Amino acid sequence: MRRKTFDALLSTGGLLIAALLIIAGGLLTWAHSFVDNQVRTQLVAQKIVFPAAGSASISDPAIKPYLTQYAGQTMTNGAQAEAWADHYIAVHLQKIGGGQTYAQLSAKAQADPTNTTLANTVNTVFKGETLRGLLLNAYAFWKMAQIAMIAAIIAFIGAGVFLLLSALGFLHLRRVD
Repeated sequence: MRRKTFDALLSTGGLLIAALLIIAGGLLTWAHSFVDNQVRTQLVAQKIVFPAAGSASISDPAIKPYLTQYAGQTMTNGAQAEAWADHYIAVHLQKIGGGQTYAQLSAKAQADPTNTTLANTVNTVFKGETLRGLLLNAYAFWKMAQIAMIAAIIAFIGAGVFLLLSALGFLHLRRVD
């Protein structure tokens, strides 16, 4: 194969790869924007507001280091949802359930159906675990959106590198006999 043909093939291939990376970057950027907006919209609709700085509800050492940075803010992103779920709801559920999980409490309630106090505790823990799970799902989708944006940036950088290499290849092609 002649050098000129080889340069033309590689340069054209580089342009095709750059085009694919630009398309991938665009789709990844769209995915980030869509998921991030969905998570924000759903979280804002819940109107969850973090307790004010210095309030008694975040003074617990298991809560304070994680929620102080969000004090007084309305929940709008996955990082906030994770902090609320793992360091506010989970801590309170541990106290309400005496360190037992919903499954353990539910089994006890089934064994003693006349214990209304235990039934109420099971009901409260169930609702708390449900909300916690929903918030952690919001966090997971938000995190996927963040990863999509990182991947988009990498795709755009890769496209730039391939465009540069292709341009250099076409320049070299003009100089080769």
